[in-house]
Amino acid sequence: MAIVLILGFTAVPMDGMMLGRFVFGGFLLIVGLTIFLLGVDLGIQPMGERCGAELTKKRNLVLLVGVAFVIGFMVTVAEPDIQVFGDQVRSVFSHVNKLSLVVIIAVGVGLFIMIGLLRTVMNLSIKLTLLIAYAVLFAVAFFVPNEFVGVAFDSGGATTGPMTVPFILALGLGVSSVRSDDKSSFGLTGVTSVGPVMAVLIYSLFVAGGGSGAAASVTAANVTAVDTLPTAVTQGFFAPFSAAMPGIVLESLLSISPLVLMLIVFQLTLLKMSARQIIRVIIGLVYSFAGLLLFLCGVQGGFMPAGKELGMVLGAKAATLGGGWFALLICTGLVLGAIVVCAEPAVWVLTEQVEQVSSGTIRRKVLLVFLAAGAAAAIGLALWRAVEGFSLKFILVPGYIVAMLLMIFSPPLFTGIAFDSGGVASGPITSTFVLSFTLGASKSAGGSTDAFGVIALVAMMPLIAIQLLGIIYQRKKSKKGGAQDA
Repeated sequence: MAIVLILGFTAVPMDGMMLGRFVFGGFLLIVGLTIFLLGVDLGIQPMGERCGAELTKKRNLVLLVGVAFVIGFMVTVAEPDIQVFGDQVRSVFSHVNKLSLVVIIAVGVGLFIMIGLLRTVMNLSIKLTLLIAYAVLFAVAFFVPNEFVGVAFDSGGATTGPMTVPFILALGLGVSSVRSDDKSSFGLTGVTSVGPVMAVLIYSLFVAGGGSGAAASVTAANVTAVDTLPTAVTQGFFAPFSAAMPGIVLESLLSISPLVLMLIVFQLTLLKMSARQIIRVIIGLVYSFAGLLLFLCGVQGGFMPAGKELGMVLGAKAATLGGGWFALLICTGLVLGAIVVCAEPAVWVLTEQVEQVSSGTIRRKVLLVFLAAGAAAAIGLALWRAVEGFSLKFILVPGYIVAMLLMIFSPPLFTGIAFDSGGVASGPITSTFVLSFTLGASKSAGGSTDAFGVIALVAMMPLIAIQLLGIIYQRKKSKKGGAQDA
């Protein structure tokens, strides 16, 4: 908020009402995030852990993976980020059916949750699993039109939102706890993130209409989406918030209702929780609903419009004047990337779980620093690409090659955490504020033919950053052990 306000009053003058909405939206975001995380701790995470533990105790592999698929499918269909993402894709590619896309993504999540849990139960190597998955992924991506590669990889980041991640993490932790190996739970989110990307890549082979037509649609959609922004300034102060509220209420209800349904079904068939435990979970779900409502209201009512406005002004000046303005655009992206990742709800859920499982050895602050560095680099690259318009593959392919090579030297625990972090770093704020900022910059700089890929880059960079942290951690641990032996 401080960065945007400083720019809004100095280098990038912005409308006072818009800045006021931005501050009010930030207040809603802070309060909503606090309440949401409290609800996750009270209801969502304990229910996921109990489900994973009870399913594993049944010693029925078919039951485990079958229920895991259903959970993954239902939670993904209800994920607010996916609903928003589906609308964005539909506005750009008119021949894509939103419902079909959401179902395809949910199927991909369900299938790869099954694969991830099988890996945990069978104690397979996380490195080998990820290596095979991404090798197949890029083999398929080779045949997909360039403009749909960004959509596919963005879907992997958009899937792992504020509802999906806590449940996936808790489910994996519950399964691994029965095996007395909590550390094996890490990597489930990373494996799951491959599913929607693979599903959308395969889906695009059947629906992609060709490069030129898709490119024209992207440009037209970007112009329309960004050009509608200034009209909101003339409305009343609370108009954007009140206009967005009905949709947000519906999205939040859709996010919570599948979890309520699963609570009822699992309580009758699997969990058998006490009345006190049920009340605690229900309270947690209510908190999660209220927090998500405030969180999304703040983001959509204040953060998205400010992001578009800021991106438009900086992008226009960078394109026309170049030099220092281009540097300011990139530096703004670097700073925003570092800050925004710390505001993602799922990041805090993951980092807290990592600190608990490692008994404080891997500290949350260190993880956040490396995640912030990775996200900063990702946003900087995304803005460079938005201005220049080069292919996303020029960044993704070398980036994932580096990530795969680092797997050789990084400890398996950090590899699992890295690929989990890649999924959780790209959540609701990245899908709203950062994407809006980049779209604004792209449109003002001439309109890139590929509007997607920002979320994909934010999801990719933590794979490199966290594995580098693992290599540093391992070397320090080896030196310490050697010194003690001596």
